[in-house]
Amino acid sequence: MTEGKRVVLGITGGIAAYKAAELTRALVKKGVSVKVIMTGHAQEFITPLTLQVLSGSPVFSDMFSQEYYDMNHISLAEYGDVLVVAPATANVIGKMAAGIADDLLSTVIMATKAPIIVCPAMNDNMYNHPVVQDNMAKLKKHGVLFVTPGYGELACKTEGVGRLADIAAIVEAIESAWTDKDLCGERILITAGPTREPFDPVRFITNYSSGKMGYALATMAVRRGAEVILVSGPSLLPVPAGITFLSVASALEMRDAVMNNLAGTTAIIKAAAVADYRPAVLSDAKIKKKKGPLTIKLERNHDIIAEIGTKKENRVLVGFAMESEDLVANARSKLLGKNMDLIVANDLHQSGAGFQCDTNIIKILDPQGGVEEVPLMDKMDIANRILDRVKILTNAKRC
Repeated sequence: MTEGKRVVLGITGGIAAYKAAELTRALVKKGVSVKVIMTGHAQEFITPLTLQVLSGSPVFSDMFSQEYYDMNHISLAEYGDVLVVAPATANVIGKMAAGIADDLLSTVIMATKAPIIVCPAMNDNMYNHPVVQDNMAKLKKHGVLFVTPGYGELACKTEGVGRLADIAAIVEAIESAWTDKDLCGERILITAGPTREPFDPVRFITNYSSGKMGYALATMAVRRGAEVILVSGPSLLPVPAGITFLSVASALEMRDAVMNNLAGTTAIIKAAAVADYRPAVLSDAKIKKKKGPLTIKLERNHDIIAEIGTKKENRVLVGFAMESEDLVANARSKLLGKNMDLIVANDLHQSGAGFQCDTNIIKILDPQGGVEEVPLMDKMDIANRILDRVKILTNAKRC
């Protein structure tokens, strides 16, 4: 998804300029080609040589440098799939809003047709100044995208909003900017992660799910323009930007969250590993160790996807099946028995598939008997393959 993409990175004169090195490195590691433009003030904080080494490309700053002159403001404007200004000072934001093009970076900004992402970083008083806020509002009306700065201790030893956003947030904004918004108008509810079924105040039954598949689906769906509700069991993963996030613990809590948010959804993707059983009795006190075995009686949890299947209406319903034997037969039985439109099946014993992996190997089954085999790939790419199928089905249901 990122291999072969191109970014023009503009660096302006703020203390956060040093973080542009980390951003450059993060993009290059993803296979992105980066060309850097530095203002004169930016070079007071970090050297062009640092960015040249990290990007593997000459750094541009002088509009009329004979060494690299080839109408730089035009060639660079046409080079990038995205133009990013990070950090962006109040000065460059003001110049952009006023249409001033008096150096290489501001001229490239005026000349590019690529999406522009601005990442402000400055003192909190400057960031909150009415003129700066007005300038940002004006630029937003013209389609410029902003990555909101973070809150914390600033270089001037004060505390407030103005820190350059986390690198991961900027990278996500970049990847979103070049992604086609082909899921606009869809409202997709996704479940992810494990559930925890407690039997006393300190212990519970759970499984090995990390939530990576569900979070990848949520990330890719929102990148593609969908409105996304993510209902997640306990997970250590960062919450994807731009979604409605509902945190739950038990299967009962997940069931309630899902059923309470079905209204208005066009697709439901149940990627969570929901416990089939829960302890029949929840002890108010910690169960003490005793001689001999401990017996805990279990009772069935609600089958959430089967319940949705009975009231699916015109929604697309996608489920998951992790099996250790008879993968296709068991998955197809679930698909048909629970009124799903698709089921995503994977084999627990295949290397690179299943819980806690960054990759997956899946088969996508449909009610007509079709089986699409998807080879080993990153879960973000797997998510896109699943969403491609969801898009076809939601379009068909509207016809």
